[in-house]
Amino acid sequence: MEATRDVINRLILDPAYADILAVVKAARNGAVYGAKVRFPHALVMVFLFRSGTIREKFKLIFRATRTHARNLAKFATIYKLTCLVLRRLNHGKERKYDTFFAGLIGGYGVFGRGIQSSVNQQISIYVFARVVLALAKMSTQKHVVPDPNGSTTRNAWPVFASLSWAFVMYIFRWYPDMLQPSLRSSMKYMYESTIPPI
Repeated sequence: MEATRDVINRLILDPAYADILAVVKAARNGAVYGAKVRFPHALVMVFLFRSGTIREKFKLIFRATRTHARNLAKFATIYKLTCLVLRRLNHGKERKYDTFFAGLIGGYGVFGRGIQSSVNQQISIYVFARVVLALAKMSTQKHVVPDPNGSTTRNAWPVFASLSWAFVMYIFRWYPDMLQPSLRSSMKYMYESTIPPI
């Protein structure tokens, strides 16, 4: 047992294996993070909004957790491997857009093709919202969008939040089938009985 542990420690500490171990660690971290995030969310949502037996509910929770964990692990693996390959093609140096292309390949490979599950849609929409907010901040910091006296920065969030809620309520009222099913279900629960028929 001691000899096996020594061999494993030597492999882990050997710089020759650092790149592949970084890929393995990214995959593991993606799986762990996906499970930690999805399990409590799925637990609450399934027990609040889904019908069925306890066994059926736990199957749904397990399936959503497994999908989230697996897909973040896949993405992390593809992303890290692509970054590694691109860096090696450039003689060990990272270029400015390597991460963009690695994200593009991983995003397409895991989230962009095939039948889209609600879990994949939720992950991608979450990421999209964070990207839009980051790009908005970058646009003022890089002086692409003028920000006299910080007024753009101060007003960006209220405009973003107000328009988001204005559009979702309009779509829910007039085009509910266009909304993602879990959002539509939540909104029906909160608002449908309180919106008077016209």
